[in-house]
Amino acid sequence: MKVEHKGHTTILKDTQGNTASFLMKVTHEHNSFKNSNLILDLSHDQNLTLETVKSFSDFIKLHQKQKKSVVLVANNVNFNAVPKSIILVPTVLEAHDIIEMEEIERDLGF
Repeated sequence: MKVEHKGHTTILKDTQGNTASFLMKVTHEHNSFKNSNLILDLSHDQNLTLETVKSFSDFIKLHQKQKKSVVLVANNVNFNAVPKSIILVPTVLEAHDIIEMEEIERDLGF
């Protein structure tokens, strides 16, 4: 797992291509990242499935209770089939844009 900090956002990149173990690591170390917005980069996993993406639901709910954003990055999943509770984008740049918009919404009280 590669960790990169950019402003108020932490980017966690799965470097092994094993999304299940990545989810376990991220969940286990949640206290380290609970005060920042998260971008979870899953683009390294070529065998990513919709079910694997859905497995992040509980982690996303846990992190959003802290009033912080979680955005997943993957480019080989059917974006239309992803539940609305999960934000999935194809690039890290788009993930940063989503987080900026959510930060503005929170600042405005939406």
